[in-house]
This record gives sequence, structure tokens and C-alpha cells, in this order.
Amino acid sequence: MGETAVLCEQVEKRYGANRALDGLDLTIPAGRVVGVLGPNGSGKSTLFRMITGLVRPDAGRIRVFGEAPGWRTNRDIAYLPDRARWYSDHTVQQAFRWAETFLPGFSLEEALGLAEFMKLPLDGRVRDMSRGQEARVMLILCIARRVPLIILDEPFTGIDTVSREKIIDALIDRVSDGERTVLISTHELYEVEALFDLAVFLESGRVIRSGDTDELRRQFGSMHSAMQTLYR
Repeated sequence: MGETAVLCEQVEKRYGANRALDGLDLTIPAGRVVGVLGPNGSGKSTLFRMITGLVRPDAGRIRVFGEAPGWRTNRDIAYLPDRARWYSDHTVQQAFRWAETFLPGFSLEEALGLAEFMKLPLDGRVRDMSRGQEARVMLILCIARRVPLIILDEPFTGIDTVSREKIIDALIDRVSDGERTVLISTHELYEVEALFDLAVFLESGRVIRSGDTDELRRQFGSMHSAMQTLYR
């Protein structure tokens, strides 16, 4: 049996009267690219914050590579939150130098290669960039880290088509090698679903369907069709 990257057992989280996670059970094997899918409010972002230890469960158990989430496990996680922004006065080069100092596993060499591939000028300041260019910087800060778990929460939100294509090309090139576990939440399924080995569908804080994407495509035709069927 292969290693388990993330294990959730009857995990619950409430915000007032709202149940963000409601008895969630989930097992994610290591070395796979997983689409974590569902409508807004289904619990995706809460799940991601819980995996990183930013949020604690009210009930249940969660393990990341066999350990409770915390500072030890966070050394092994690169996390890109939804609508993340970077320091506006930094150049790309300064952002990479900062990451080299403070982010475990960050590879400056890999980051520079990605910046060239994604056509980002190293002397360009974040405040002068388009939203799409800044999103490329944020993605590089995640995927240039040699860590076993990468979490990307809606990395394409508000991103122009050209930037989205470059981000997806970079993901295909860097995270499809089976060496890292990658969790991606996105509504942009047409472009990115080919990346997924597995898909997990959430609704109201629970897993309503999960499985191998090839099998799901055989049943539904595509991940987009699966979304339309499951959330009618």
C-alpha cells in the first residue's frame, strides 16, 4: 500500500451556525495530482487551511504524512491561498531572494527557470504588474519548492487567458512527475482537468464523490460534466 499524504476522519468545523466541514472523510494518496472540486461554500478552502494547520478542527482527526498539522508538517507544504498577493515594492528577483531565505525547499535555480519560461522580468516590481503577472510570481513561489505537498486554492481566479495558459503549462511541466502530491481547487476545469489523477467532489462540507479521473470521465464524459451532474 502506498503512502497516504492526507487523511481526514470525521472532520468537523463550524463558523457560528455554519458547518464548513461536516463529518468529512478523505484519504489522499501521496504522489498524485488531485482536483478538489465543488461550488463556493462547499468547504474546499477550509479543508486546505486545516491541512496547513491554519485552522483547527472542532472534531475529528486530520493527518498530513502521518502527523497532526503544525509547524513540522508546514515545512513540507507549499500553500497558495485564494487571491494571494505579494509585497508590492518587491521585484521578482527580491521575491525569489526572500523565498530562498525563508521558504524551506525553495530552489532559486528552478524559480529563475520558471520566470524565464513564464516571461517575467526579474527587475519588474509587483506594483507595476498585471494581476496575471503577479499570479505567475505567486505560483512560482509555490512550485519552485522541493516539498512533498503543494496546495493551490483557485490559482486561476481573475487571471487573463495568456497567464492562465502559462500557469497550466508550468504545472504540467513541474508537478506531473509523481514526486509530489498536489491539491488544486479550481472552477477552470476545461483547461486543467487533464492534470488530475484523482478528483474529490465536496458539497456542504462532505465528500459526495471521489475517484480516479479516468473512471470518472468514462462515466460522465469530463470533469465539467461530472460537476454539472453532481450539483444539479
